[in-house]
Amino acid sequence: MHPLNLCIDLGNTTGKAAFFRQQKMLEYHEQLSEKSILHLVQKEQPHHIIISSVRSNLDGLLDQLKQYSEVMVLDSILPVPMINHYETPHTLGTDRIAGVVGARVLYPQDSCLVIDAGTCITYDFIDQQDNYFGGSISLGLQMRFKALHHYTDRLPLIEASTTRPALVGTNTPKAILSGVINGLVAEIEGVIAGYSENFGNFAPILCGGDAAFFESKIKESIFVASNLILIGLNRILIYNVENKLKS
Repeated sequence: MHPLNLCIDLGNTTGKAAFFRQQKMLEYHEQLSEKSILHLVQKEQPHHIIISSVRSNLDGLLDQLKQYSEVMVLDSILPVPMINHYETPHTLGTDRIAGVVGARVLYPQDSCLVIDAGTCITYDFIDQQDNYFGGSISLGLQMRFKALHHYTDRLPLIEASTTRPALVGTNTPKAILSGVINGLVAEIEGVIAGYSENFGNFAPILCGGDAAFFESKIKESIFVASNLILIGLNRILIYNVENKLKS
């Protein structure tokens, strides 16, 4: 039987995790605290663990995890199955790395544009030869609503509507909804069109916390992969384990 892998994606407050054997995801868990992650590890005893995190200090968690399994942390030094041309790799978010690697797992024959709709919206492109040059970073959905409220005296804080708003907002809340949601949809569609003009055919992939929100609002055919980061982490883990066995 193939070894059991645990892939962990840690946010600022909670984390997501999935167990894999080879490329097959067996279990998915979300809203995880460090305590619940340790409980999972103690219960399932995975052979290998990989972590991607936005947190600056993981020492305490790593020390505990290493008691049960071999642990690797995705950073700018860990080898990955892509050619990284980013000019400042030490500033590149590990979620962006895992995202493009995961995209190539799902589309091994295609260039891919990964659109991660979370706190920020990131756009990352990787070609058929696994060359990664970078992409762009933009304000996310909730950040746009909060910025309009925070940086003005009179604009209210609005919650996103589930349906796409009318183009013409007939009052201030509706105008904010139109500006934020329609503007963001236009941005995403425009970025896809720009990459298509410059790079030809590719697979656009949408992930992140707001992926489901935008899926039905974007005109272009787009694949939603909610677990793309975890899929990429698993591929990076396997890549490093295989390289270690060869050496």
